[in-house]
Amino acid sequence: MRRRRGFTLIEMLVVMVVIALLLTIATPRYLHSVDRARENVLRENLLLMRDALDKHFADHGRYPDALEQLVERRYLRAVPVDPLTDSAETWLMVAPSRADLGAVYDVRSGAEGVTRGGVAYGAL
Repeated sequence: MRRRRGFTLIEMLVVMVVIALLLTIATPRYLHSVDRARENVLRENLLLMRDALDKHFADHGRYPDALEQLVERRYLRAVPVDPLTDSAETWLMVAPSRADLGAVYDVRSGAEGVTRGGVAYGAL
């Protein structure tokens, strides 16, 4: 009698069960790491833009009228994209207390929701 090479149905089912078990363990960790990475990129982009706003104020004595002025005057290469909304158009601009100082004193995210720590994205 010749023995056939290959896997039995039981062996294939056991392998599939092991793969499914590993995926159920790995998938939630992966999804949480993606959310954590987006929050970190958001914080980094806000820090970068706020630093550029402060440098603009130190050089010109007033804040810019729009974020695009930071790009035109080479404080930024481009307006960063909000990683939560995937757009550079959703940033919320905060005006300074005095109108003669410009229009963009601070920048906030326009994304809805909260961070893993419970802080609203717009409050970062």
